Amino acid sequence: MEQLAFDYPDREPIQRRAHVGVVGSGDLEVLLEPSTDRALHVRIRTSVDGYEKVWKNVVDRFASRFTGAARIEINDFGATPGTVMLRLEQAAEKIRA
Repeated sequence: MEQLAFDYPDREPIQRRAHVGVVGSGDLEVLLEPSTDRALHVRIRTSVDGYEKVWKNVVDRFASRFTGAARIEINDFGATPGTVMLRLEQAAEKIRA
């Protein structure tokens, strides 16, 4: 089990929470809530060790599109990078709805 953290300053406030996905075979869940310090904080708990660079690339790409100040918790059970990005985009879409 590995835990990772990435932070991105200077973000716009958001008002809503979102929860997408389920932790299970080959998937993950994303919990997104507003952050009070105008930053995006992403915390990841993954069952697969040694993929920090891949996680950073995926989260960096998401952070380049998502400008919200949020705390995101990702609980991973072996999802692919494509699934990670899909779940992050779903969470972002939920708070815009």
